[in-house]
Amino acid sequence: MSFSSVRMRVRAPFAFRSLAIGILLWPLAAIAAPTPAVDPVAVNADPIAVNVDQAKLVRLPGKVATIVVGNPLIADVALQTGGVVVVTGKGYGATNFVAMDRSGAVLVDRVIQVEAPSDKVITVYRGIDRESYSCMPICQRRITLGDSDGYFKSTIEQAGSFASGAAAAGKPAN
Repeated sequence: MSFSSVRMRVRAPFAFRSLAIGILLWPLAAIAAPTPAVDPVAVNADPIAVNVDQAKLVRLPGKVATIVVGNPLIADVALQTGGVVVVTGKGYGATNFVAMDRSGAVLVDRVIQVEAPSDKVITVYRGIDRESYSCMPICQRRITLGDSDGYFKSTIEQAGSFASGAAAAGKPAN
């Protein structure tokens, strides 16, 4: 056996291990590579999905001073202390909101996607008039955008009468 073949036998496992370690560590080197500077507005690019007539809490940077909503008929955004906003779905569709600091610099620009309710809604058509019922577990009236005017108004009136009656019943007697 020649001296060069002995050297090859000794070096082969070392070369194989080095190659295997390099292949295993290569993804880590890609992760550790420096990342380019990111625009803080683009960091929050994911849309906020909320159901109509429901609310969702979203955390924003603490220095938010002003919020502007693109279409307040689709969503409402209310700023709370500590950089928390309450996003409420008002109508179907998409809009956006922009959060700014005191100097007017844009901190966040996010899309809000308002979707259909997640409960089991049954729609009843009486000719061209539409009525909606929430059926969890039994069917009850539920006003939804697009219901007929008469159904919508009578349900709102009933809910208002019920709420005012409950408020009057909760007051202490003089």
